Amino acid sequence: MNKIRKGDTVVILAGKDKGRTGEVLSVMPKLDKAIVRGINVIVRHQRQSQTQEGGLIRKEAPIHLSNLAVADPKDGKTPTRVGFEVRDGKKVRVAKRSGEVING
Repeated sequence: MNKIRKGDTVVILAGKDKGRTGEVLSVMPKLDKAIVRGINVIVRHQRQSQTQEGGLIRKEAPIHLSNLAVADPKDGKTPTRVGFEVRDGKKVRVAKRSGEVING
């Protein structure tokens, strides 16, 4: 069970987007990286082809999981660490800061 999952709201801890929040679009557990909507945006030059138009293409690049923290579900902005507990017979992720269950 991973601490950061697809659909989580995360806070960026380091890099050019430090302090911003975004939604996790995908997680790559083998590489320890995740893609976050609107964060770590890079610009690529695309040559025109028969099927695709040329120009500048902006897309999100992967960011390392150590530079991400799950946003506290109580206020949605402050970063929190993630713990695991068994509640009602199920293992759930819990925010260490507020003690609330993290949906995901």
